[in-house]
Amino acid sequence: MRWIRCCQSLLLLLLLPALSHAGVQLVVDGVDDPLKAAVIAGVSLSQYATRDVSEAQVRRLYERADAQVETALQPYGYYEAHATGKLEQVGKDWRVTLHIAPGEPVKVTSVDIQLDPTAAKLGPVRSARRGIEKLKGQRLDDNAYDTARDALSHALTANGFLDARLTVRRVDVHRGERTAAIHLAWDVGRRYRYGQVHFEGSQFKDGFLDRYVPFKPGDYFDQNQLLKFQQVLNGADYFSIVNVMPQIDSAKNGIVDIDVELAPAKRTIYTAGLFVGTDTGVGIRGGIENRWVNQYGHKWKNDIVLAQRLKTVSTQYTIPLPGDNERSLNFGATYRDANTVTSQSRTLELVANESELWNDWVRTVGVHALSGTFSVGKRSDEPESTPGVEHGSSTLVYAEGSLTRKQADNLDFVRRGWLLSFAVRSTAGDLLSSARFSQVTADAKWIRAFWRNNRLILRGSYGHIWTDDFAALPPQLRFFAGGDQSIRGYPFQAIGPENSYGRVIGGNNLLVGSATLEHYFTQRWGIATFVDAGNAFAGTNVKPKIGTGIGVRWRSPVGLIRVDVGTPINDAQRHGVELHLVIGPDL
Repeated sequence: MRWIRCCQSLLLLLLLPALSHAGVQLVVDGVDDPLKAAVIAGVSLSQYATRDVSEAQVRRLYERADAQVETALQPYGYYEAHATGKLEQVGKDWRVTLHIAPGEPVKVTSVDIQLDPTAAKLGPVRSARRGIEKLKGQRLDDNAYDTARDALSHALTANGFLDARLTVRRVDVHRGERTAAIHLAWDVGRRYRYGQVHFEGSQFKDGFLDRYVPFKPGDYFDQNQLLKFQQVLNGADYFSIVNVMPQIDSAKNGIVDIDVELAPAKRTIYTAGLFVGTDTGVGIRGGIENRWVNQYGHKWKNDIVLAQRLKTVSTQYTIPLPGDNERSLNFGATYRDANTVTSQSRTLELVANESELWNDWVRTVGVHALSGTFSVGKRSDEPESTPGVEHGSSTLVYAEGSLTRKQADNLDFVRRGWLLSFAVRSTAGDLLSSARFSQVTADAKWIRAFWRNNRLILRGSYGHIWTDDFAALPPQLRFFAGGDQSIRGYPFQAIGPENSYGRVIGGNNLLVGSATLEHYFTQRWGIATFVDAGNAFAGTNVKPKIGTGIGVRWRSPVGLIRVDVGTPINDAQRHGVELHLVIGPDL
């Protein structure tokens, strides 16, 4: 019993502080965030929300609140802030109400920046300087001032003034006049230049990686160039580790050497997997890629696709060329067996081209040789002799040039981004070809997020063909509409001009537009609605087909999955719904 009484007494002693706890409930009005948050953080009373406080303590803290409010709001330009309020006891707790009167803010009336004229002429430095000068006429805000000042210091360092020092950093505040004057001065020192670039850990022949260096020894140091250098080396896909390290501490006579630390990536990659798409059906794909074949950095990639309506075998050999614009020679071959609701084809295509980055565009120029047999207007379950089915075979040798550019804030899930793609193809008359033709195509896509959880996606396609023998063109060079990336609500390549038997044979013109609105009700799940319109047609008679519907979006671990159900609008020949499934990135 005595032992039990001792335990009870000990438990009572432990519970006594909790039972007698008295905290402070702080209520602030008169200002909104961020001023309200600054007041709460700057007033000592806020520290006693969950701490025990006596009456004497809370009264002393309450008396200090007015001065603390003034101090807390000075970084936001309010030097005449005052607080009035009320202190009252509610049960065993205390409630403190503070009414904040921030007063008139101090405004920046002058900005004086002393900077070396040579440095001041540089574009990034001019831009950062304007950021400080824009503070004139604005409410004094310590955070905005610090950010603008540090941006100019960073611009100097990033553009080679590695010894730049801020010698004057003063803000004169005249409280009576409610004005502030900013005074800044930098001693920029010498501007550094690049020295030698040293690669360590490369698996390639000496000198091979020099093509990726976007500067020469003697050029002015530029941190943006170093970032581009690192991105290019990562994009080459040769290395698992890329560290570009300027040796600033050991720089001599204004010369900075660059050390590049590398570790080879896995040399051979094997890929395999199942996939499903409404345009292709269920299928499997596999691939073997040699990231580098030899010490000259050559690449070799092989892929095979076996699906219900598409079978391809392709190989591509890539030879990197000197230069920092990712130039390469590419040689490839593709065998393609395609089967859609309107055509069947078996073709072999040989390609040789040169690709490079050109003013932020990917530019490709090359030659294609395409040969094979095809049937147009034939469904897969019909015999070859069905009336109206057109059969053909052709060999075409043509030149191709293309330009592609895209920008995105996040390639996995784009909130702000766009894509533009243009291509031109043409034979050299009848030289080595069954028919002469010329073709232009243009594709665009624009994505913009709004109101946080919504996205608007606009898409458009245009194409035109000039030819003296349209019947000699295989299906992949004709224009059809319908499908996941065209007009949803219609099967893949189901729309186009018809022959006298009512069979779709494709057209020499294409015009398609699309708008999709997505709303995400969780981080990974969303819904969509869309309207697609357009046609593949001959001449100028567009007669647009329209499809609309709804869909589901899932940001899965393997990429964005889109499932849409579409239906034709005002089409007497088409009824019902069509399921569309697409897996992959937005751009």
